[in-house]
Amino acid sequence: MVRAWRYRFRRTTLSLFFCLSGLIGIGFAHKWQLLIGAWLGFIAFGLLVLGRRRNFLSLLIVVLFGIGLGFWRGTEFLVRINAYQPLYFQKLTLNVRATEDAVYGKNSQLTFGGSDVYLENGAHLTGKLIISGFGENAIFQGDEVTVTGKLYPGYGIYQGKISYGQISVTAHHQALVSNIRRRFAAGMQTALPEPLAPFAMGLLIGQRATLPDDIKRDLLMVGLTHIIAVSGYNLTIILQASRKLLAKQSKRLSTLLSVCLIGTFLLLAGASASIVRAAIVSMLSIAAGYYGRSFRPLNLLAIAALITAWANPVYIWSDLSWYLSFLAFFGVMIIAPLIQNRWSHGWHQTLIGSVALESICAELMSVPFVLYIFGQMSFIGLPANVLVVTLVPLAMLLGVIAGLAGMMLGSISGWIAWPAQVLLNYMLDVAHILSHIPHIFVQDIGFPLSNMLGIYILILLLAFVLWRKTNNNNSDIITDMKLPKTEKLST
Repeated sequence: MVRAWRYRFRRTTLSLFFCLSGLIGIGFAHKWQLLIGAWLGFIAFGLLVLGRRRNFLSLLIVVLFGIGLGFWRGTEFLVRINAYQPLYFQKLTLNVRATEDAVYGKNSQLTFGGSDVYLENGAHLTGKLIISGFGENAIFQGDEVTVTGKLYPGYGIYQGKISYGQISVTAHHQALVSNIRRRFAAGMQTALPEPLAPFAMGLLIGQRATLPDDIKRDLLMVGLTHIIAVSGYNLTIILQASRKLLAKQSKRLSTLLSVCLIGTFLLLAGASASIVRAAIVSMLSIAAGYYGRSFRPLNLLAIAALITAWANPVYIWSDLSWYLSFLAFFGVMIIAPLIQNRWSHGWHQTLIGSVALESICAELMSVPFVLYIFGQMSFIGLPANVLVVTLVPLAMLLGVIAGLAGMMLGSISGWIAWPAQVLLNYMLDVAHILSHIPHIFVQDIGFPLSNMLGIYILILLLAFVLWRKTNNNNSDIITDMKLPKTEKLST
C-alpha cells in the first residue's frame, strides 16, 4: 500500500499552493504586524533549496515559504501606509497627482482620485486618496494638484479622503493616452443620445456620475447595478469569444485580435484595477495558448491574484472589487468550461450560448458575496441577468465602436452607432419594465458569513464532481498527485 507521504506532486500543484499561501501571508499581515514572517520565509527558502523531492515535505516547505514571503510583503507595505495614522482628522495641505479625470459628485464638488502624495515638508506618503472640493472648473488625469482640507480615514483601496477641500492645479501633465480617452468620451456623446452615452460609459469604465438617478434606481431594483461598475470579467468573456471564433481559422490572427482588444480597452476605458486584472489573466492565458503550453485555469487565477495583491496588498485587505473580479473569473474560466465539457452538446456550445453561460456562471459566483456584504437582493435578478448580462460584452464592444465613430466620423457616427443604440435601449427598457414589478427588491437581508462559505463550499464540491465525471486531462483544474516510478511498479 502506497504511503501518502511518498506521493510526488507536480510542479504546477506546488506553484498553485505557493500562490495561495502567498495570498494567505499577505492577508494575515494586516492583522498580525510581526516581522517573524520574514524569518519564516528565509528559513523556508533555505529548506526549499535543500529539498529536491516533490513530496509532502516539499509541499509543506513551499507553503511555509509562500506564507512567509507574503507576510513580509504585507508587513512592509503596512508600515508605509501606517504613516497616515497620526494625520487623520487634521487639516493638511497636500500635493497629489490626479489619477483620473475629476467628475462632479456630491454637492457639486469636483471628485477625483490622487496618488504620489506629498506633505508640505516634502515627506512622501504611499497609497491613494479620494479628494472632493472646490476651486477649479476641471481637473484632468496627470495634473499636479494642491489640496487643503481635513484628512479622514479612507475606504477600499484609498488610504484617506478629503471632502470640501480647497483645490488648485499647480501643473498640467496631459498624456497622449489621457487626451485620447477624453476625445473618446466626447465622441460617445456625439454618436449616442442621452441617456445612452453615459450608460455606455458606465458599461466601459464604471462612470456613474452622469447617469440619471431613475436609471440607477431601475438597475438597482433588478440586480443589475454591477453592469455599470468597472467589469473586467466582461473583457475576459469578449476575449474568449474572439478566440473561439477565430482559433480554428488562424492561431496568429486570434492572438493578434485578442492583444488588440486588450490594448484598445486599456487605452479607451482606462487602466482601472479591474481591467488590469482581466488583462493580466488574459495575457497569461494567451501566452500559454500561443506557445502550445497547457495550463490549469486555477493556477492562472492564483498567479494573477498573487501578482495584483503583491503590487498592492490593500486589494486583499479591503477592496471588494478585487474579490468580485476573481469570483467572476472563477465562474468564467472554471465553472463554465466544466459544464461545457460535461455536456458536449447543447445551446451552450454555440458562440452566443457560451457567452451566455459564462456570464451566468460569473453572476452566480458573485451573488453570495454580494448578499453577505450588502445584504440586498432582487428576486427578479436571475431572469434580468439572463436577459441583460449576457449581452453586456457585446454592448461594450459596440460602445467602443460608437465612441470611435464619434471621434473620427462625427457626421455619420449616428448611423454607425445605430446597433449600439438599439442594444443599449433594449437593456434599459428591460431594466425599466422589470423594476416596476411589485415586491421584487429586498434590503437589509441578514446573510451570515457561514451561509456564504457554505454556498461556496457546495459550489467547489459540485465543480469537483463535474471534473471527475468529465475525466478530461485538458481541463485539469484540480490539484493532482503522481506516484514515484518505484511506487507505481510496486502497486
